[in-house]
Amino acid sequence: MIKSGDVNNDTLQLRRPVKQIRQGKVADPYRSIKRAIWWYFWLLIFEGALRKWVLPGLSTPLLVVRDPIALYIVLAASSKGLLKSNIFVFGMVSIATFAMFTTLILGHQNLPVAIYGVRIFLFHFPMMFVIGKVFTHGDVIKMGKIVMYIAIPMAVLIGLQFYSPQSAWVNRGLGDDASGAGFSGALGYFRPPGTFSFTTGNSLFFGFAAAFVMYFLFNPKKINKLILLGACMAVVVSIPLSISRTLTFQIAGTVGFAFIAILSNPKNLGKGLVAVFALTLVFLALSKSSLFQTATNVLSTRFNNAGSSEGGLEGTLGDRYLGGLLFSLSSAADQPFFGYGLGMGTKVGAQLLSGNRRAWLIAEAEWGRLVGEMGALMGLSVIALRVVFVFRMSFIGYFRMIKGDMLTWMLLSYGFMLIAQGSWGQPTSLGFSTLIGGLMLASLNNPEFKAKVAQRKRVPVMPRPDFDTMNTNNV
Repeated sequence: MIKSGDVNNDTLQLRRPVKQIRQGKVADPYRSIKRAIWWYFWLLIFEGALRKWVLPGLSTPLLVVRDPIALYIVLAASSKGLLKSNIFVFGMVSIATFAMFTTLILGHQNLPVAIYGVRIFLFHFPMMFVIGKVFTHGDVIKMGKIVMYIAIPMAVLIGLQFYSPQSAWVNRGLGDDASGAGFSGALGYFRPPGTFSFTTGNSLFFGFAAAFVMYFLFNPKKINKLILLGACMAVVVSIPLSISRTLTFQIAGTVGFAFIAILSNPKNLGKGLVAVFALTLVFLALSKSSLFQTATNVLSTRFNNAGSSEGGLEGTLGDRYLGGLLFSLSSAADQPFFGYGLGMGTKVGAQLLSGNRRAWLIAEAEWGRLVGEMGALMGLSVIALRVVFVFRMSFIGYFRMIKGDMLTWMLLSYGFMLIAQGSWGQPTSLGFSTLIGGLMLASLNNPEFKAKVAQRKRVPVMPRPDFDTMNTNNV
């Protein structure tokens, strides 16, 4: 229970400066860190464009262009006392530090590969909690609006890539590769990458956008209606144009989270019906287009071909979401106790160690990679931390949702599987995981919502959920 004496300086600091900062009366003490987070966001979206079209000669070094920014964010936050130790940060950093030593002593002993592997846990993962400290609910909404704006031209771009030959400029690969950046799809069409270096980035972006689209459909007053309509159309059309089963499953999951919100809170029923009506109109309008029909046929063929080889939809889902778990557990006993070494399971690590950038030296699945790199004890511990984090956020997000704030819940629809099982060895996937994890935490920093809840309970304003102490009373 929250008592009147529980209101502390952290609570007051959270409430009073927000309005003053917005009005320009008080300088934002975290301005430089916030600016760096925005740079991280923009480079995540357009890093592939730089590597393909703008600076193709610097394609290789630009692969890690976000790493110095993540390092700066973590160091700057630490110097200001923002990055306090909690079970997640402490666990990840401790495991990664120990794994670094075992890698250089017992593993592959390649320092550059080890650094590439350990940066995931020392830079990017702690950055989630920095975002959660310095960003507010309003900052998350602002980023969501920008994603809505980006989604519209991004959909136009992947449409051009889908219907253009791989030799076209829009399909140029990394380093100005004329063979194209598309990946085999179906019926002679290739999966488009958008502004990203590979098609994975395109699927990750539109899954990210779909979570915000669904949130704004339930809260249309927070965004321009025309932009929301355009973003809805962009997300719907991205499903067949991407030829991506991952994106299809992801968006289906987001819709599932929305239905849970409707069933859990009767106040969401009217908003949900409006959202369903809007999406239905968008789909019906697009279905009359021959271009959309062609893309839908290609996606359907892709599903049929993949389903035949994987044993249908049940086999596909089992392989994608349970296969990694089963493989990591079954293969744990066959791996060295301390693993083969950090970074060895990534494409970059494979290229540096073997000279073959297309090879997987350990496992393609994320959990299998973690166990292979760090061994059973450390690898399974990292997996456990990731899973506990998303379930912790699920618990908080659900109760925030039934109290009227859906933002955390809808972001969770995208972040649940990405943080728990996403491929952190792939830079773009790591970037979206870091971003969505931080945004979920930041979405909890909503003084207005907390004031309303506190008023209903007739107690002072509730302090923010404290991840540093893991105090569940603050949900």
